[in-house]
Amino acid sequence: MGDRMIEIHAITIDAADPYEIASWWSRATGLPLGEGDKPGDDEAMLRTAQDPFLLFIRVPEGKTVKNRVHLDVNGTEGRTRDQEVERLVELGATVFDDLRKPDGSGWVTMLDPEGNEFCVCRSPEERGVPG
Repeated sequence: MGDRMIEIHAITIDAADPYEIASWWSRATGLPLGEGDKPGDDEAMLRTAQDPFLLFIRVPEGKTVKNRVHLDVNGTEGRTRDQEVERLVELGATVFDDLRKPDGSGWVTMLDPEGNEFCVCRSPEERGVPG
């Protein structure tokens, strides 16, 4: 029962310009671009400390419907959800749906510069998770 049958190696995200959107996510997350990735490449990678990594690949068609899979992110280094939303807007993301509640719970659904949804959740500290 405890044997894993598969490992998740990468999370792949379709992109019009893989290098450009990977660069945006690199600025947003602080994760480094893959060694050797350059403008015009058909794929670009963001390396995480361990798998899965984020892989952006070029596709000919644009995004037309809601993502079936999306990333949930939260602030680190003492930044709150609301501070992260502000920072990500400054980097070029847009607020798509604000689901914050008066009691401080909830999240904000945002769009990256290519229109991919992601959610900004409360930081571990805001959720009362000890650091």
